[in-house]
Amino acid sequence: MLHVIHHPAYVSPATDGNVFRFDKYGLVMDALAESGVAFQCHTPQPMPRIWIEVVHDPAYVDQVLTLSVPPEKERRIGFPVTDRVMRRSLLSPGGTWLAAKLALTHGYAANAAGGSHHALADTGAGYCVFNDLAIAANRLIAEGDAARILILDLDVHQGDGTASLLAGRGDIFTLSIHAEKNFPVRKARSTLDIGLEDGTGDDAYLAVLTDILPRVLDDFRPDLILYQAGIDPHADDRLGRLALSDVGLDARDRFVMRQARARSLPVASTMGGGYGADRMAIARRHAACMIRMAQEMA
Repeated sequence: MLHVIHHPAYVSPATDGNVFRFDKYGLVMDALAESGVAFQCHTPQPMPRIWIEVVHDPAYVDQVLTLSVPPEKERRIGFPVTDRVMRRSLLSPGGTWLAAKLALTHGYAANAAGGSHHALADTGAGYCVFNDLAIAANRLIAEGDAARILILDLDVHQGDGTASLLAGRGDIFTLSIHAEKNFPVRKARSTLDIGLEDGTGDDAYLAVLTDILPRVLDDFRPDLILYQAGIDPHADDRLGRLALSDVGLDARDRFVMRQARARSLPVASTMGGGYGADRMAIARRHAACMIRMAQEMA
C-alpha cells in the first residue's frame, strides 16, 4: 500500500505576476487516482513553530507568519508570501515529518509536496519558504525517532539550503547529485556533492548513483533516508539541464529503494522539482515516482 501525505491547502492559486504555480500538488493526487494504484491518504498538521525556529532564524519565521516578509526576500523566494502560501509553508514540513513517521512503520511513505531545499536560515529562496527536509530531520533526531539520517537529494538543483542549515552535523549526511551549472550559481557544501555536466543521460547518471550511494549507506549507516525525489533531471524539464528519460528516472528510484530495502532502511520521499507547460504530464511523472518506490518496498 502506498502511503501519501496530502492536504488541500498544499494547492494554492498562483500569485499575481508570478510564474510559479502550486497546482501540481493537487494534480498529482488526480494522477494517483487515475493510475488505479491502491493508496492511503494521510493529512498532515502544521509543523509547530518551535521546530521551525530550531532551523530558521526566529525573526524570519515571524516575518512569514505575520505576512511581513520584505520585498527583497520575496523576490529571492520567487513569489509573495500570502496567507495561503504561509499556511502551506507550515503544512509542508509537517507532511515531510509525517511521511518519515509513517515510513518507520510501513517502510515507505511520500509527502505529495515538500523538498524545499533552497530555503536558508534567514530567508527563503528558489520557490522555497521553509526547509522541510532540515526541519523534519532535526525533529526526528531530537525526538528519538532516528539517530542518523541520510538526506538523499536527487533533484536537478543542488540542495544548498539543506547543506547550509545542516553543516557540521555528524548525525545527518547530506548527499546531493545535481547539474553543476544549474541553480544555485553559488553552491553550498553538502557532506558530499556530485555535480554533473549538462546533458548527462541515463547511463552516466546511473553509473554515478550506483557507485556512490551504496558506499555512503555502508559507511554512514543511517537508519532513515529522506529522499528529495525531484523529477526535474528529466530531459524535458523546463528548469533542468540533465537528460534522463522516463526509463532513467524509473531506474534511479528503483535503485534507491532496492538499496534501502537491502539494508532494512525506511524511506520518506518529497516531491521536489518538476517543471513544464503540461502540468498533468509533470504530475504523472511525480505520481509514477511514488508508485514505483512503493512497489519496490512492498
